[in-house]
Amino acid sequence: MDHAPALTSASPPPEDEGALTKLHPNYAHALRVRTTVTAIPVLIAALVVELVLRKEALLPPGVIAGPVLLIAVLLILRIPARRYGARGYQMGADRLRVVRGLLFRSDTVVPFGRVQHIDVQQGPLERFFGIATLTLHTAGNHNASVALPGLGEELAREMRETIRSHIRRETM
Repeated sequence: MDHAPALTSASPPPEDEGALTKLHPNYAHALRVRTTVTAIPVLIAALVVELVLRKEALLPPGVIAGPVLLIAVLLILRIPARRYGARGYQMGADRLRVVRGLLFRSDTVVPFGRVQHIDVQQGPLERFFGIATLTLHTAGNHNASVALPGLGEELAREMRETIRSHIRRETM
């Protein structure tokens, strides 16, 4: 039985396009708090409508607020977990890949040579959960910045320094 020789390559194997690093677990908690804060005005509006209709004896109690509350709880529990699971990143030697999206998937690759400046941002909620957003700004006007939320604060700062040192090596 004659076997063909195995193909060998002098170049290193390409990076695995599927191997994404998950975001910090606290990102899911921050998303849950954000979803809860968004749901509160809707719940208040449902209660007001129900009170108005109850005064006129048009509907029994809980007909509006009950389903709205049930939907809000389902959204608060499910959507943040799905959004967290749909995000990830891959840091290569000379690029950052950011994947996000539930319905509309986005897979963005930013070569470090195109980066003009880098931000690490935290709002009050992010500070509370110890997470940050790393934003890479590139030349151009369409998609000129790529944000990677949900990183641990220290990791975001380390990634910024790693990218910054790569840029310095390229410009020298």
